[in-house]
Amino acid sequence: MKKIKVKGKHLIMSLVCLVLGFMLAFSFHLTQKENQTKNWDMSNKQYEKTLALRDQLIAQEETNQKLQRELNQKQEQVLKNEKDLSKEAQVFLNLAEDAEKYRMYLGKVKVKGKGVKITLSDGAYDPKEDNINNYLVHEHHVFKVVNELYISGAVAIAINGQRLTSHSYIVCNGPVITVDGVPYPAPFVITAIGEPDVLSSALNLTGGVKDQLVNDNLVFTLEKINEIVLNPILGS
Repeated sequence: MKKIKVKGKHLIMSLVCLVLGFMLAFSFHLTQKENQTKNWDMSNKQYEKTLALRDQLIAQEETNQKLQRELNQKQEQVLKNEKDLSKEAQVFLNLAEDAEKYRMYLGKVKVKGKGVKITLSDGAYDPKEDNINNYLVHEHHVFKVVNELYISGAVAIAINGQRLTSHSYIVCNGPVITVDGVPYPAPFVITAIGEPDVLSSALNLTGGVKDQLVNDNLVFTLEKINEIVLNPILGS
């Protein structure tokens, strides 16, 4: 059996390789450890960043909810204000309508509309009748017609063109009737603005105003008018 002789240079090479291998292994182990540390640090930073973003998102959602509640409250207040304004506007509208209605009743404004015209004439002369007043138109006859027209919804009335107001007065003076101090002879033309069918029906009721006046020997005529114009009272 032959003996193998190890030369010096072979021994040195073996030592060098052993040292290099150890250095490579140590370097690899160190590098791996550093990478693990870096990865751990990066994971911690990423987690902290994610946690911070989550906290910001939660805070933002809470802020949004608060703002939404405030918005709902504001919208409810706006709705309430709109309802209040609507009520006030309706009140003002009603007041304006009432004021216009009162001005009509007082004769302060011109009125135009559909209505009726009633003519009251003295009855035919009867020589057998001792009392001439039994076939003349008197103020109570005119009152009956005017009152029935107002009750039936007439908004404005005139007698022989003389506009009536809440302060008007009618007085009989012989063969003439005085309206607010102005005398008018027969026939007496009463014009009224209102719903023609309603006004005429009220006057033509059986046993109503028309029948009563005809029974008093008066001549009663009624016609519906498409347009009646009543001017305001001078100086009103």
